[in-house]
Parts: sequence; structure tokens; C-alpha cells
Amino acid sequence: MKAQTASDRFYQTEWKTKKGLVHELLRNRFSYLLILPAVLYVAIFSYATYPYLLIAFQRFNYNKDLFHSEWIGLQNFEFFFKSSDALRITLNTLQLNLLFLVFGTIFAVALAVLFNEVRQRLFQKVAQTAMIFPNFLSWIIVSYMMYGLLSTDFGLINKWLSWFGLEPVNWYTKTEAWPAILVGMKVWKEAGMSSIIYLAAITGIDHSLYEAADIDGASRWQKIRKITLPLLAPTIAILTLLNLGKIFYGDFGMIYAIIGDNGVLFPTTDVIDTYVFRALRQIGDPSNAAAVGLFQSTVGLILVFLSNWFTRRFFREGALY
Repeated sequence: MKAQTASDRFYQTEWKTKKGLVHELLRNRFSYLLILPAVLYVAIFSYATYPYLLIAFQRFNYNKDLFHSEWIGLQNFEFFFKSSDALRITLNTLQLNLLFLVFGTIFAVALAVLFNEVRQRLFQKVAQTAMIFPNFLSWIIVSYMMYGLLSTDFGLINKWLSWFGLEPVNWYTKTEAWPAILVGMKVWKEAGMSSIIYLAAITGIDHSLYEAADIDGASRWQKIRKITLPLLAPTIAILTLLNLGKIFYGDFGMIYAIIGDNGVLFPTTDVIDTYVFRALRQIGDPSNAAAVGLFQSTVGLILVFLSNWFTRRFFREGALY
């Protein structure tokens, strides 16, 4: 019998792999159809847009195609880095996103632990629904709710202050108060939905650990501190790493809906995304916006790699890879 060559073995393995893939697709065709819209969305709006990163290095001309516009190298990046506002809006973006990440994670984990400790099922369901509901509200609606609270003339907060004989506060000129206000609104709106992920991780913890702790006479707080939080740490670390990749992206929908074009509040609330939007509206140059977007993505990717390296070195269970 003729000995089988390495080439023959390679083609046979490749054929078996293709045959196995086709069999898998046919056998689970309805499951794959369910994820088809998500796959198409990612393919079209993520991978298919990669060639357009070239716009960041061009003086893009709508009358010419992508590959015939004038190449100008790094000049578009000067639009942002040589701006007098570059340092301020970069620091604002980092500060707000770090506050969103830290306080959002703390409150989401706290809510998940509290929901897990509630024994009355009806109360738990009502409380979870109430905490998740704000996530489905538009930031436009939230901005009107905030105006109803903070308005100088008829806002509820100023009415409450007047009951105590205090002067009304013009909140929309208090620049130092708005980082805290934005963080509070972000946590109120999104912490409930984020807590679902942590609650799912908690429910996956082996209940025999809690039973053993009950036998040893551990209190609820001791079980939370010694069992729940340590076993929840890998999930917290992974989600934190993923969010670090977006730390240079300000929540444009939130900040523009609430702050808008109120220039008085720009010193503490203006972020890269709102700055670029205003520049696009005034200048109309997509190349500048693409340059800033590429800068944001690159820094986010570097931060994820560095954070993952640090996590893998000191807390291997929480690393992404």
C-alpha cells in the first residue's frame, strides 16, 4: 500500500474540517439564523469600515473616492493636539469616565449583592424592575427630568431650599457641581441593568459554600465578604477591563442631551466627543473627526492591553486572555 504523504494528510484533515463545519451549520441552522443579524451588524459597521480609517490621513474630498483624496499625513491630528482646549477636554473625558466606571461598578455590585440577599421574591422582582426601568429612558427625557429638578425658577430642589429659607441656586452655571451630577445620573440610569450581570455571576456560585458557612455560624456580612465578593472578583475585573477600552469615549448622548451648547459648563463637562461634534458642525471636515476617533480607539486598545497585562500578572483569574 502506498504510504500516505504529508500533503495527503493535510487535504484530508482540511476536508474533514470543512465537512464538520457544514454539518454543524446545517444541524444548528436555526440557532445560527438567530445570531445572523448581530453578525451582519458587526461585519458592516465594524469590519467593513476599517478602510475608511484612511480618511484620518487625508484631506477627504466628497467628489473623489477614498483612494484618490489628497494624502496629508498627520496634519489632521494637529487639529486636535494643537488646540488650546485639547488638554482640558482630554482630562475631562478621563475624569468623567473614571468616575462613571468606579461608581457604576460599586453601585452595580452593591445592588447585585442586595438583590441576592433579599428573600421575599415579590419585593425582589418589584425592586429589580424599578432599578432597571431608568435604563430604557432616553437621555432626552432624563434631561427634561433634570431640568424639572434643577431649574432656577420652578425646579423642585430650589423649592425645597426656599422652604428652609435658602436662596435658589442657578445650577446651570455651577461648573464645579456638574461632574457629581453627571455621575449621579449615570449611576441612577445604568447601575440597575449592570447589576444583572453580577447577579447572574453570584447565582452561579456553588451553594454548598454558603451551607458550609452556615454550619460554621457565619453571618450574612461574613458570607458576603468571604465568599460572594472574592468569587465575584474575576467578573468585576473582566468587565472593568472591557470598559477601560472605552475610557476615551465620552457618553455623547448623555452629555449633549443634558449640557447641550451651554458654554458656561464646558470647563468641567466638555469631552472629546462633544468637542468634535461642535467642530464638525462648524467646520464640516470629516477628516478631523476621523483623526480624533482613531486617536481614541488606539489609546483605548493600548489601555486594554496594559490593563490585561497588569491583571494577568497580579490577578490571573480576572484577565481576559
